[in-house]
Amino acid sequence: MPTKDIKIVGISASPGIAIGRAILLRQEQVTVERAQLAHEEDAEKEVLRLHKALNQTRAQVEAIQKGADKANAVYDVLNAYMMFLDDESLVTEVENRIREKKEYADWAVFAVTNHYAGIFQGKEDSYFQGRADDIIDLGQMVIKNIRGDTAPQSFCLLEPSIIISKDLAPSQTASMDPETVLGFVTDMGSQTSHSAIMAQSLDIPAVVGARNVTTFVRNLDQVIVDGTDGVVIINPSDEVLDEYKKKQRSYRQLQKELAKMVKLPAKTRDNYSVELAANIELPREIDRAVEKGAEGVGLYRTEFLFMNREELPTEEEQFQVYKQVAERCAPYHAIIRTVDLGGDKFITSPSLPEEMNPFLGWRAIRFSLEQPETFKDQLRAVLRASAYGKLKLMYPMISDIKEVRKANAILKEATEEVERRGEEFDPEMEVGIMVEVPSTAINADVFAREVDFFSIGTNDLIQYTLAVDRVNERIAYLYEPFNPAVLSLIARTIDAAHKNRIWVGVCGEMAGNPLSAILLVGMCVDELSMSPINIPEVKLAIRSVSFAKMRRVAQEVLEMDTAGEIKRYLASCLPRESIKYLSSMRGMVGVGEKV
Repeated sequence: MPTKDIKIVGISASPGIAIGRAILLRQEQVTVERAQLAHEEDAEKEVLRLHKALNQTRAQVEAIQKGADKANAVYDVLNAYMMFLDDESLVTEVENRIREKKEYADWAVFAVTNHYAGIFQGKEDSYFQGRADDIIDLGQMVIKNIRGDTAPQSFCLLEPSIIISKDLAPSQTASMDPETVLGFVTDMGSQTSHSAIMAQSLDIPAVVGARNVTTFVRNLDQVIVDGTDGVVIINPSDEVLDEYKKKQRSYRQLQKELAKMVKLPAKTRDNYSVELAANIELPREIDRAVEKGAEGVGLYRTEFLFMNREELPTEEEQFQVYKQVAERCAPYHAIIRTVDLGGDKFITSPSLPEEMNPFLGWRAIRFSLEQPETFKDQLRAVLRASAYGKLKLMYPMISDIKEVRKANAILKEATEEVERRGEEFDPEMEVGIMVEVPSTAINADVFAREVDFFSIGTNDLIQYTLAVDRVNERIAYLYEPFNPAVLSLIARTIDAAHKNRIWVGVCGEMAGNPLSAILLVGMCVDELSMSPINIPEVKLAIRSVSFAKMRRVAQEVLEMDTAGEIKRYLASCLPRESIKYLSSMRGMVGVGEKV
């Protein structure tokens, strides 16, 4: 008789509760061994095999795309696959290995894709780390086609089931039918992987990073997937099963409540308004963000324009992208962050020195100020695009007021050049900074006198304040957004902004956590910018509280000594009628506990 109530804790990838029978999917990556071509003339035959496989892979991706809604993340991910397939520099690199090193096509693809996957995995930004999975998956698809293994990527399930696997490729997740795949659990994976993002888009509950779940589950075991809390229960007892069926009903009711939030304002019960905006990477994400209730773009990351290419993007190329952002976002504003790149993030060009600690090194504004012509290309592009909507400009990783002054001097030069060319731009475009370095938060009063707004990047502020690498599993427990020192720096920044009559937003993960969001409202933040999927949850939380009460709560929280004490107190301050909904939300630590 199987053991009951085996509980495994993983990472919440997509919220919701799934209950069903398990299908164990055993799969391994294609292994490739390096071997030299027997004859030099075989190289061109291998290049032809490569291009035939690339065409087959394009057809497979297009076939999956046809069944995807253009408004969801699945379509965007598959578009990213097509961009990789059409990337001439990547294809040329594979061809060069075949011709110059006399390698077989499958090994050349394996070597190149794994090389770039390794670079993505070395990024500080977890979003970029997740892209490593995409390029490995794409490489595997191409290799299988080179070898003639064209088995379909889709799942053929006889009845609705829960998929259990060591890992799932994004292309496999994209082919899932929510009618038959109730949920999935993997040993590996991260919250920012494309598989996780697509599961959210498809409303499939998922838990990833469950380590050894595949060693405990057998085919047809009954499994509960709690994607909200990142918990998997194998062969639940009747008591536990009843508990989760109630939780499942509660979650479905929550979804109905969240659907009502889209067109409602983000106002507290006593009419204090907060702008809710979206963090995005591509212009086409704006439409989905607005559908979720976003009132603009609080952070547009420009890094993708600069990555995975032989040459830097031209001013004109950047202008066309920023113009799209401005037009799609109208009548709302969009904040364009100047490129946050350096020695750790460029994929190919330019040639940059390797650094011992790139995250604290030559990157972001430090890189831009030492590359003034490249910087001016971007500034001119943003200025020109500002004529087509409400754009704002933001400098990343500012740590010294001299950096702001030097950046503004270069901006002035760029403005004069655009004027001389007779091109239109918004002369009143606001210019602000990211507050993500403790020195900037401590001296916020100085910075506030010389910029138009602050945007607090809580992810970096937390790890720099607490000296914690949040992707290091051994010390990840120290990465604590509610640490009193972090909250003190945030409060100091907000107070300095308002004292100098400028507005302040938050664009880190704290903005998208309903519990920290209501605290930030009590601290008088003006804007919260987050992943679009979190907007309805945060709006519901804001609408459930009064500003007057949260203002008092924030003042009391700033006198507390520990993060645990703060979280329990915040949870106790929520209205009783809201807890049944908010307790189902991702990241609502402490909600529903007895306090």
